[in-house]
Amino acid sequence: MMNKKLKAAIIGSGNIGTDLMIKILRHGKHIEMGAMVGIDPNSDGLARASRMGVAVTHEGVDGLTRMPNFADIDIVFDATSASAHVKNDAFLRTLKSGIRMVDLTPAAIGPYCIPVVNGDAHLDSPNVNMVTCGGQATIPMVAAVSRVAKVYYGEIIASISSKSAGPGTRANIDEFTETTSKAIEQVGGAQKGKAIIILNPAEPPLIMRDTVYCMTELDADQEAIRQSVKDMAAAVREYVPGYRLKQEVQFDRYENGLNLPGIGRQAGLKVSVFLEVEGAAHYLPAYAGNLDIMTSAALKTAERMAERQLSAVAA
Repeated sequence: MMNKKLKAAIIGSGNIGTDLMIKILRHGKHIEMGAMVGIDPNSDGLARASRMGVAVTHEGVDGLTRMPNFADIDIVFDATSASAHVKNDAFLRTLKSGIRMVDLTPAAIGPYCIPVVNGDAHLDSPNVNMVTCGGQATIPMVAAVSRVAKVYYGEIIASISSKSAGPGTRANIDEFTETTSKAIEQVGGAQKGKAIIILNPAEPPLIMRDTVYCMTELDADQEAIRQSVKDMAAAVREYVPGYRLKQEVQFDRYENGLNLPGIGRQAGLKVSVFLEVEGAAHYLPAYAGNLDIMTSAALKTAERMAERQLSAVAA
């Protein structure tokens, strides 16, 4: 029974959806492609899916529900936009109550999911939210610090190539900052979180880079923080091979305090973590690490969901 795979559909044939499709086709263990869904009949993603033998529709979720194999779809990845996901989730549940949604938009209908931090806690959830690309890259680092020290404030700056940000990403900039900030608190463990994204138009395109700042208590154990960060980076690298620390963790003491947004003046130890994420170049070139970490995290989560579901059936 464990040789069986669950069929998945991807809604959204843009950069993220297409990259995810290729990952499933190449590396899916418990999941296989059932359908690729878009709204532009001329999109490169739909054309590529068709060439790779995947059933396609350019009529959105309506078209998905009319496809002959819709009844066989167990998991749906939504790579559209936050506003579209709200409608897609509600619509699909009226037709198939047991469907599982993996949300790659910042809609946050379901719980935030960062595989290495809280992934196993939500394997039975009908809808899980993968936060954002910046969140997937940086929240593990905030969590790494918060598991060994109190984090008063966590701030992340995600810098990605403008070329790797499609229309959906650009439409969700406001939702990106709000969703990521909340997840820094709820998943990362920071008392207060703040997120900033930069779309860098440089040519040639720059690789994804992320900076994480955490303010902890003055007497926090620096060696424990340093080791926790290294361990977390290794855990992320198991499903995102291009994830790496750019340099050693930096520490700065502020005995007289710093003015922190939403907190006020706070004495503490400032922890700085600098990251780089190189993509696997499944669809866009390697500079698009933001695509790679998002789709890799979504696939990691869905694979664990599928493994759990298949194991329960086998038992």
